[in-house]
Amino acid sequence: MHCPFCGHPETKVIDSRLAGEGAQVRRRRECLDCSERFTTFESAELVMPRLVKSDDSREPFDEEKLRSGMIRALEKRPVSAEDLEAAIARITHRLRTVGEREIPARRVGDLVMEELRQLDEVAFVRFASVYRHFQDVEEFRDEVERLRAVAAAATREQMSLLPGDED
Repeated sequence: MHCPFCGHPETKVIDSRLAGEGAQVRRRRECLDCSERFTTFESAELVMPRLVKSDDSREPFDEEKLRSGMIRALEKRPVSAEDLEAAIARITHRLRTVGEREIPARRVGDLVMEELRQLDEVAFVRFASVYRHFQDVEEFRDEVERLRAVAAAATREQMSLLPGDED
């Protein structure tokens, strides 16, 4: 780190602490030439992967676009803002940890559908109808039937907690 006062290329760290709720490191430094002291802040730079669209164009990930699409699907549904934000946080975390510079935009859509399936079935079907470009009522009905089958399988897999409540 170059000294901001004299430009000398060598400084020493004299104190380090966590800052910003643990998201940053605050360092006090001293120039080895002029002995001036200054503070630096260090944080991790987490870059989101670029999205490769179906037409092979690329665009940066936009969390606001993700949020607005999910809000549109959840419109007038009984899902709290906290649950929505938690779902968005899970999606962005998974995208950050992919470890790739570019990912297919379809993967983001799949993650959104996975989260919406857990949050609200109606919102899931709304999103799926746009995302999968349903062409007729039959495709819509097929998706609802798949959702029912998944819900029924999940119900069968749950263990009974009450004695005498077996199937």
